[in-house]
Amino acid sequence: MNPKVVTSVTNATVKAVRALHMRKEREETGLFLAEGLKIIIEAVDLGHAPRILLFGRDAADHPMLQKAAEATRKAGGEVIEVNREILEKVSRRDNPQAVVAVFKQTFAELDALEPQSAPCWVALQAVRDPGNLGTIVRTADAAGCGGVILVGDCCDPFSVEAVRATMGSIFAVKIAKASVEQFLAFRETWPGSVVGTLLTAEVDHRTAEYRKPSLILMGNEQQGLPPELAAACDVNVKIPMRGRADSLNLSVATGIMIYAAT
Repeated sequence: MNPKVVTSVTNATVKAVRALHMRKEREETGLFLAEGLKIIIEAVDLGHAPRILLFGRDAADHPMLQKAAEATRKAGGEVIEVNREILEKVSRRDNPQAVVAVFKQTFAELDALEPQSAPCWVALQAVRDPGNLGTIVRTADAAGCGGVILVGDCCDPFSVEAVRATMGSIFAVKIAKASVEQFLAFRETWPGSVVGTLLTAEVDHRTAEYRKPSLILMGNEQQGLPPELAAACDVNVKIPMRGRADSLNLSVATGIMIYAAT
C-alpha cells in the first residue's frame, strides 16, 4: 500500500485523532472515531469512506484493510501505518484494535424523514448513557427500524463509547436530533401510532395497538418520560415486572418495545 508511517504520539494527525474522544472536538470538526476492521468495512460498504485510516503492522496484509485503504485514498483521505503505542493512545485501551478510522458525522434532517419507509421508528428523550444509546441503535438496525430520533439534551451518538456499542450500525441507521418543541410538532404529522412507556401505565405493552409506522418514545434512564411527552402519545404502556426488580435497563426496555411493535 506504501502508506505513510508514523511512530510518534506527538504527531499532529495522531493528536487530532486522539482529541476526538472529547465531545467539544467532535462538535467543532464534525468528525468521529470508529475502531475495528469489521466496523470500518461496514462503513465502507455503506458508502462512508474514512477521512483518516490508522493501522498496525499486524493488519497490513489483511485483504479487508486493502479495501478500506483504497476507499480512503479515493475519498482523498490519509492512510497511515502506526505502532502499538499510538493505537493504545488513540483508543485509550491496553488491547487496542489493529485498525481505527476517522469518519464524518451524518445526521438526518427531522423534516426529511419518511415514516412510511419502515414499520417502526424510535425516539429517545434525554438519553444519558452512550452505551445504552449505541445498543439501541444496534437493536433498531437489527429490527429494521427507520431511524432513531434524539429528543432534547441527549448524549452524543458519535462518542467512542456509543459507536463501539453500535457495532457498526451507526453507519446504517438514520440519526436525527430535535428539541422537545420540534419533536411535538413533528409528532402531529405522524401517520401511525406513537407509543410511550410509563411505570404508571395500565396497558400491557403486548396488548397495545401498534399502527404502522409505529413511533416508540422512551424517556431517559432516571426520570422516564416527562408529562408533556407522555401526553403526546396515542397510548402509554408498561412492561410487566414480575420479580423484585422494578425497572429495566433502557436499552433492554427499548428492544422489547421495538420487537413488540414489529
